Amino acid sequence: MKNESPKAVDFVSRQKRLLKSLGKGVAVFPSPPPTIRNNDVHFPFRQSSNLYYLTGFREAQSIGLFAPATKNPVRMFVQPKDKTKELWEGPILGPAKAKKLTGADAAYPSSPSNFFDEALIQALCESDCLYYRVGVDQAFDQRIFHLLSKASKRLGRTGRALWPILDPDEILGEMRLEKDDAEIQRMQVAADITARAHSYAMQITRPGMYEYEIEAALFQSFRAQGADRVGYESIVAAGSNACVLHYIENSKKMQARDLLLIDAGAEYQYYTADITRCFPVGGRFSEPQKEVYSAVLNAQKACIDEAKPGSTMKKIHDTAVEVLVEELKKLKLLKGPSSKIIKDKSYRQYFPHGTGHWLGMDVHDVGRYYDGDYDTSRKLKAGYAFTIEPGLYFGPGTQAPAKYKGIGVRIEDDIVITNKGCRILTAGVPKEIDEVENLCNQQDSVH
Repeated sequence: MKNESPKAVDFVSRQKRLLKSLGKGVAVFPSPPPTIRNNDVHFPFRQSSNLYYLTGFREAQSIGLFAPATKNPVRMFVQPKDKTKELWEGPILGPAKAKKLTGADAAYPSSPSNFFDEALIQALCESDCLYYRVGVDQAFDQRIFHLLSKASKRLGRTGRALWPILDPDEILGEMRLEKDDAEIQRMQVAADITARAHSYAMQITRPGMYEYEIEAALFQSFRAQGADRVGYESIVAAGSNACVLHYIENSKKMQARDLLLIDAGAEYQYYTADITRCFPVGGRFSEPQKEVYSAVLNAQKACIDEAKPGSTMKKIHDTAVEVLVEELKKLKLLKGPSSKIIKDKSYRQYFPHGTGHWLGMDVHDVGRYYDGDYDTSRKLKAGYAFTIEPGLYFGPGTQAPAKYKGIGVRIEDDIVITNKGCRILTAGVPKEIDEVENLCNQQDSVH
């Protein structure tokens, strides 16, 4: 199925919003440093989410400088044209095309470094703080610290301290948290691509296959549908591997009695999906598997009902805990008053994680979860996107009966809050028991 192209993103409007929020500050957004995988082989490059969000620029060795008090408030510093490098690595846009693409007021080469260094020093002399995220690139950190010192010396003997460094995610996190229509369209495409890949995995999985075969099929499906890359390392966990929350080895040979937990998401135009589904390798749930799966599904449905304007992520999590505690009591895995179980957190041996997280350009996206005090969960509003993913896990360390040991179930969907409730972006992949079993048993038609 072909995906419709989402409408264009208005990067210039985002730049204007940032400049207004900076006040008398200046902000610097560098691309990530190249990362060596081994010897002279690098990991694939992906642009910084913040820099792409503001400019749409994808090339490495680039820097965005935002300084509202200067003549050119938005400046880009990008790789210069280089015929030899382009022969080996492909076309480089260069400053002139970068300026046109990003809507910047000016663009310069990022090498030699004096173009950026001088621009930042001048901008600092007209500003009162610097927005820059420390700790991502140590070499660039040192460069920034050196430029702060040089700017201070240029001002002369003022007696002022160095400019305070603030985290730009305090501003960008809030901007990125509330998704606009163009972002939601990209997230929907990513979700549709991912849903189709998960459904395909249910159809082709059979006993005797290895987890990595399904991982490969997911990636092939993602790329064949136009995804840029995976949003995160795929979890393909059969049997007791599903009880390892971030299992990524994906090497086990699958047995007919196993449940297979897949947590995988495609990234499309810098926005990622995040879906988890569990299904029986042999095509039919065993009774204990069905009991655990139903418990998690009931909790997830209750959480989705709670996803609406004015609710909070804490309320959604509390809902998951309340439902799962009752379900665990029905399964005779917990006993006693529910309030006491919740208070002493004895349920956490089976449900040890949160129920969701913000979602967007990063799989664990930016933005505060609280208002004011850390204890005050922020109210959900239209445009907030997040996951809902309760789970139950009966690994070796739990006190569950033998029939439940080795079962791990998590069911995850991607949600966007609307004015009247919520929209499930990932509804395209089944999760009801009969639907899942039916899809799993369509495998003969696929092969």
